[in-house]
Order: sequence, then C-alpha cells, then structure tokens
Amino acid sequence: MIKADRKRLTKLDRKIACLEAEIAELKKRADVEIPEDVLLAISAAVSAYLGNRGKIKAVHFTRHRTWAAQGRQAVQSRKL
Repeated sequence: MIKADRKRLTKLDRKIACLEAEIAELKKRADVEIPEDVLLAISAAVSAYLGNRGKIKAVHFTRHRTWAAQGRQAVQSRKL
C-alpha cells in the first residue's frame, strides 16, 4: 500500500512539474508584443471587410487573468 502511494505521489509530482512548465510558457507568450506587420494585416482585413469605409482610431490591448474579468470589461466598456 505504501509503495503504491509513493508511486502515485511521484506521478503527481511529475504532472505538477509539467503543468507548471506549461503555465510558465503560456505566461511568456501572453506578454509578447504583437508585431507591427500583423497589426497592419489585421487592419487591412478589417478595412476590406468594411468596404474601406471604416477608420481605425486606436488599438487597445487588454490582457486579463480570468474570463470573468474579460466579460466585465466587455460589458462595462460598451458605449451607447
């Protein structure tokens, strides 16, 4: 019984280490700036979709820790 528990604990330790490494990698990706050429490509796609009638006034980058914070901001930033 003790050997089985030790095996489970070592397996859980390995899984936790793997998940922590994955979280660290995701955090690094979240802090990366979007390159200017990507922004230009997105702007061109939006302009083509709108029939060249739209103007992009500003680009706002918002990063939140949770989906709840994203939802709150989306609801609260609506300008009617």
